[in-house]
Amino acid sequence: METQELVVGGWTKYHALTPEDQKVFNEAMEGFVGVKYTPQEVSTQVVNGTNYRYKCIASMPPSQVVWEAVVEIYAPINGRPHVVSIHRI
Repeated sequence: METQELVVGGWTKYHALTPEDQKVFNEAMEGFVGVKYTPQEVSTQVVNGTNYRYKCIASMPPSQVVWEAVVEIYAPINGRPHVVSIHRI
C-alpha cells in the first residue's frame, strides 16, 4: 500500500477511499436527496480538522444522465462532517 505524504495545509493526491473516508462521506451526505453521488477517489487536506474532496459520479435516478462532480466536505476534529460545496466538473 502506498503511503500518503502529509503536508499540513497541502492536499494529498487523489486516491482510493479508505473505510474512514467512506464513513465521513456517508455521514456528511446522510439525508441528502435528489442527486445520487458515488465517490470514486478522494483528496484530503489536514487543517483544524480535515477537508475532503471526493471525485464522484453523479446521477439523478431514474434518468440515465450521469456526470462527474467534486463534493467538498469538512470534518471538524470534534463534530459532525458536513458538505461545504458541490461542483460539477
